Amino acid sequence: MEKLTFADFDLPVKILDVLADLELFEPTPIQEKSIGPILSGRDVMGIAQTGTGKTLAYLLPVLKTWKYNKTGNPTVLILVPTRELVVQVAEIVEKLTENITARVIGIYGGKNINTQKLLFNDGCDILVGTPGRVMDLAIDNAISLREVQKLIIDEFDEMLNLGFRPQLTHIFEMMKPKRQNILFSATMTDAVDEMLEQYFASPIEISLAKSGTPLEKIDQTGYKVENFNTKINLLEHLLKNNEDMSKVLIFTNNKKNSDLLFAKIDELFPEQFDVIHSNKSQNYRLKAMKRFENEEIRGLITTDVMARGLDISDITHVINFETPEIPEQYIHRIGRTGRADKDGKAVTFVTKKEEAYILDIELLMDRDLKFTDFPAEVKINPKKIASEEDVIIMKNPAQVKLYDGGGAFHEKKDKNKKENWGGPSKRKAPKKFGANRAQQKSISASKSKKKK
Repeated sequence: MEKLTFADFDLPVKILDVLADLELFEPTPIQEKSIGPILSGRDVMGIAQTGTGKTLAYLLPVLKTWKYNKTGNPTVLILVPTRELVVQVAEIVEKLTENITARVIGIYGGKNINTQKLLFNDGCDILVGTPGRVMDLAIDNAISLREVQKLIIDEFDEMLNLGFRPQLTHIFEMMKPKRQNILFSATMTDAVDEMLEQYFASPIEISLAKSGTPLEKIDQTGYKVENFNTKINLLEHLLKNNEDMSKVLIFTNNKKNSDLLFAKIDELFPEQFDVIHSNKSQNYRLKAMKRFENEEIRGLITTDVMARGLDISDITHVINFETPEIPEQYIHRIGRTGRADKDGKAVTFVTKKEEAYILDIELLMDRDLKFTDFPAEVKINPKKIASEEDVIIMKNPAQVKLYDGGGAFHEKKDKNKKENWGGPSKRKAPKKFGANRAQQKSISASKSKKKK
């Protein structure tokens, strides 16, 4: 059977020329599945992992049917969860429309809203933005959403995770009900399902793969590691001994730990790594991502929010320096590698506390993570960072009572200051690393059933 090409979809010649310049001739599976249903004019819900070609899957059919609007109000609205994605998607739209008279504007929070209002003086056809900033500009009457014919929401699940539901609801109310809704999500969550039922008309569902399954071409391994500082020693060892780790994306669970890790890695590998998170300025983040994309640096340390949906090509390794607490985030993370028919590798560092997260991830994937023996030559650093220190909470702490009159107040002698913590029988035995995994998985599975 002959492979389909973009020309088979009867796309405008001007768009085909741009695709040819980009050396794109054949659609990816999600593009092949999506273009027809979107062209039908029905609402469409696509389930696909990051890196499968979702952006072109919705842009190509939308641009095929796009017509110039004399009023200067947007007829196509593309909503994405982060500033970085706005920049990325707007660039792709501008590239595809370089031979067409379409006015493309990208907007996001963090920039002066009055400056952004000026962008609309000459009109706008295709608007790309984050929900918060689009809503603010619409409320201020800087833009009108009444003529939007096609609404595209990318990374729908992440948008809801980030708390954008009120803004989305507000935006829906500002638009005419008669429009086409095109939604893409990496996973099908209860929140996504609820929104679909409430606001969209029986969308055609397109699924590239079972939600939550990793791409088969990603080799997944794990290491059981003592603590944060030992993880740094292990990372140093892997980077020094694996030359194929040439374009590495490293995930932590929060901004503080990203900065902490970067400070150590920058000492060990000067000028080879960079870090991005929401506390970094917009320009800094965009420059860091450009440097990483162009392979001017070896690796990028980041958090989930920053990396969601970013299209960075040829990532050789994804390293989960910290195991994500939400199982779906693991899927999003490892989906950064193994793209465009290339193999990828994902490595996860797991402490005792993080083992429970791994069990939930394994349940979601329906497969076990393959653990590799900890290298004997890597030193174990016993020193814990602040977040790893055990916090001791005492029940009913003793309160000093002051009495009026009578005897003098004396400070307790040292021997009388001791708290009664009970004997060994009163204390819980520490959980062993790698305890009965089957039992723990069944507990996790029953918990997730109850949630549903």
